[in-house]
Amino acid sequence: MALVKLKPVTPGTRHRIAPDFSEITKTTPEKSLLVKKISTGGRNNQGKMTVRYRGGGHKKRYRLVDFKRNRHGIPAKVKSIEYDPNRSARIALIYYADGVKSYILAPEGLKVGDTVISGPDVPPDLGNALPLSAIPIGTIIHNIELKPGKGGQLARSAGTYAQLLGRTGKYATIKLPSGETRMVLLSCYASIGTVSNGDHMNVTYGKAGRKRWLGVRPRTRGVAMNPVDHPMGGGEGKASGGHPRSRKGLYAKGLKTRSRKKYSNRFIISRRTK
Repeated sequence: MALVKLKPVTPGTRHRIAPDFSEITKTTPEKSLLVKKISTGGRNNQGKMTVRYRGGGHKKRYRLVDFKRNRHGIPAKVKSIEYDPNRSARIALIYYADGVKSYILAPEGLKVGDTVISGPDVPPDLGNALPLSAIPIGTIIHNIELKPGKGGQLARSAGTYAQLLGRTGKYATIKLPSGETRMVLLSCYASIGTVSNGDHMNVTYGKAGRKRWLGVRPRTRGVAMNPVDHPMGGGEGKASGGHPRSRKGLYAKGLKTRSRKKYSNRFIISRRTK
């Protein structure tokens, strides 16, 4: 993926840095893999707003992406690389040899016409899915399972990847995108390669309206509110707000909120880098 710096013909394009979508090969999604997606606007089932600053935005339909890759031993050919409004990465439409169609996360470098396959005995090539017990040490991977058969949960957003560092007993040691090193069962599956659309982090929207199209409403800073509305509100002039807190009074920066009794603590070798 490449980025385009637009000519400043309007205030909105002056600072905009946009993706060129050169890797997209098909603009209409596969109809059989679409389901409706209802926008909540931040409201719960009682109609009460539980998340602020959400609402509006363009209507979306959800693409059924296969994170499990459990059709083992059946080769599939890549038919197209497509845009997905629900995630930062690109998705690939694949046709299995038995006629089944599916979407998968598109790794960087996957092209139309390539063949991907999953299973314990397949080669560790780009886009293939293998158990961690069959992947060579040092391989770059993504879409990693935490529980066998549940589907990939780690390293799924644009440009992310993890690295397989080693194997000990029934666990593999993996370095995650955050810098955290943790153990995952060897029977868990992962896909080979880096997630596509790595330049997503360098995109600049250029105007507030483009965020509104994504369903994000304007956010009010806590220090700009009154004391009744926020712990950081009030004060004469431009007060800094004191300790950074959330609207409910919890410390917002630096306070550790992870449970000391969380079951997965035993699998974490080193915490993420700050």
